[in-house]
Amino acid sequence: MLTVLGEKAELPAPCALLLGAFDGVHIGHLTLVEAAKRTGYPVAALTIAGGKQGGTLFLPAERRTVFHRLGIAYALEYEFTQSFRDTPALNFLAELFSRIRPCAVFCGEDFRFGAGAEGTIALLRRMAPCPVTVLPLKAAGGEKVSSSRVKKLLANADMAGANALLAVPYFMQGSVEHGRHVGSELGFPTLNLALPPEKALPREGVYGGHVETPAGDFPAIVNIGARPTFHVAEKKIEAYLEGFSGSLYGETVRVFPEEFYRPTMAFPSVEALKEQLARDICRLREEKGA
Repeated sequence: MLTVLGEKAELPAPCALLLGAFDGVHIGHLTLVEAAKRTGYPVAALTIAGGKQGGTLFLPAERRTVFHRLGIAYALEYEFTQSFRDTPALNFLAELFSRIRPCAVFCGEDFRFGAGAEGTIALLRRMAPCPVTVLPLKAAGGEKVSSSRVKKLLANADMAGANALLAVPYFMQGSVEHGRHVGSELGFPTLNLALPPEKALPREGVYGGHVETPAGDFPAIVNIGARPTFHVAEKKIEAYLEGFSGSLYGETVRVFPEEFYRPTMAFPSVEALKEQLARDICRLREEKGA
């Protein structure tokens, strides 16, 4: 069970504290999680919402899902406000350790904090009420693992490459909304999710993947972006769930795009679109064994 703590909440219980932004929990972060777990203490992770160039890989609600799956007990959530950005490093640590009393602290060797990123590992070790373990950066393919690297892979629709660097495969989480019901009229009913502007997204297009719902997990065709065949410029997430029937309106689902099928395009007719969707579904069934 994950407990979410705000910027003023206290955690009197002993914990192993992870320091970082954790906007996208990648395999470098995973080494911190695994090291913290070995202490035997519940793991608490500091996480900062916003302020990331190129958007955020996992939004706060999505991070809670990731943290829960990784066995993290506490999420210490901060907002990247002007006040937070301007907080001197010394003040940040003094305030943090007045509320949280860890028995062990873990961070990566590039961890910096406070206004102007002035806070150093040396200052952290001086201020922490316990030992601080600094782990080396994780590399893959001769290059540092980072959130910005994952975002570049997503922008190129390289889902396999991105997922190889993430602790949990990339997904988009949200509440199912009412759409225009065009999919149902075509014989391919879809669920619809909004696209938050701060979310770092894969390249627009159609993907094969799967969707986690309260009714179970289903193979899915996922469209990310506009719908030019119907002259709709608004960008959304649409997913056709193979083998599902029923209603999911208002339910929280997680959409996992796994393989890029084709770019977004305007079809010359509705019939041409239906034929392509049928081909996409055949491909999905072959890949998923559905």
